[in-house]
Amino acid sequence: MLEPSSPVIGPALAEPSASERSSNVPFLVFGAPQILEEDIQEVVAVLRSGWIGTGPRTSQFEEQFRTYRRASQAIAVNSGTAALHLSMIAANLQPGDEVITTPMTFCATVNAVLHSEATPVLADINSRTLNLDPWQVEQRITPRTRAIVPVHFAGRPCEMAPLVALAQKHNLFLIEDCAHAIEAEYHGRAVGTIGDFGCFSFYATKNLTTGEGGMVLTSDVDHAERIRCLATHGLNAGAWNRFGGNGFRHYEVLECGFKYNLTDMQAALGIHQLRRCETNWRRRSEIWRTYDSELANVPLTLPVGPAANTRHALHLYTVLVDVAVTGISRDEFLSRMTSQGVGGGVHYLSLPQHDFYQRRLGWRPEDYPVSHRIGQQIVSLPISPHMKDADVQRVLSAVRQALRC
Repeated sequence: MLEPSSPVIGPALAEPSASERSSNVPFLVFGAPQILEEDIQEVVAVLRSGWIGTGPRTSQFEEQFRTYRRASQAIAVNSGTAALHLSMIAANLQPGDEVITTPMTFCATVNAVLHSEATPVLADINSRTLNLDPWQVEQRITPRTRAIVPVHFAGRPCEMAPLVALAQKHNLFLIEDCAHAIEAEYHGRAVGTIGDFGCFSFYATKNLTTGEGGMVLTSDVDHAERIRCLATHGLNAGAWNRFGGNGFRHYEVLECGFKYNLTDMQAALGIHQLRRCETNWRRRSEIWRTYDSELANVPLTLPVGPAANTRHALHLYTVLVDVAVTGISRDEFLSRMTSQGVGGGVHYLSLPQHDFYQRRLGWRPEDYPVSHRIGQQIVSLPISPHMKDADVQRVLSAVRQALRC
């Protein structure tokens, strides 16, 4: 197995409290970012340049990401949530419009719908892929439905062909949530370029990070221009255009926009992260295969492999802890992992389990039985390019110890 290069900020050896751990071994933090010297020097160069807001490095990052994903238009924003929100506004969602999405996602997906004044509608997931079930989506289409938001969960592309067919049949927008899926492809096409909009996140735990950040891809020039305008207060010219080397330019407010722009300091991180995307994907592939092999005989449900003619982004390695099989709950499993110095994640509790959505939208967990069951069992194991072979073996040892096998 290939050892990765040593990061400047790597395995994040922060110690949790003594009450959380019984070992003196440095803690392996789940989702710690890989920050190398080249990333740091690029940020330092921005600081020394005198221009730290949205400017030339943001434009460079947009162009390089657009090229990497073979997209027509790319607009950098300050979060994946902003990318979703702006895409929904560009789709002209109105109060009373319905948007169908998955219960197995981060709250940002449905919050963006609510911020757009539309109504989120949930369709349950496939129990094997953990992605939206197209049949369930079809059952929930009404005359008020305006959009479908598939989430490429854990980096596995959704079954886009039937979703595209549904969108075309019912004249719906297709807004892809690609927060987990920067490197993913479906039938030869990069995810995020299949629907009307592709929304990416560059949060600290993502395969490519700018600390906080996001990107919208679209093939529609008018949509791209509107999103770019909305992301900078609704102005017709960003700060770089107004104050850059070409001299001052007056601006006009075209509509009520938002402060959603990405800065050059953030983009500077993304430039080198993007150049390492394929190398890092290969490293995660090695770790994924090791997990598949070494955990094949433990009483956990492992993630299913990529479907034919697709590319999995390998963002999350999710296992299911069924108390009836393992004798321990998911939360007890996580507690035992933590006590051995290995962090894990929960991606996710199903959205109807959260009190806010029960009160606001009347959602009940039992109405989405697959998502509810998965949300009670799911654990994400560390899978990151900064992990060395010894880190991978620590994770495997902790899993076996947690299961007493």
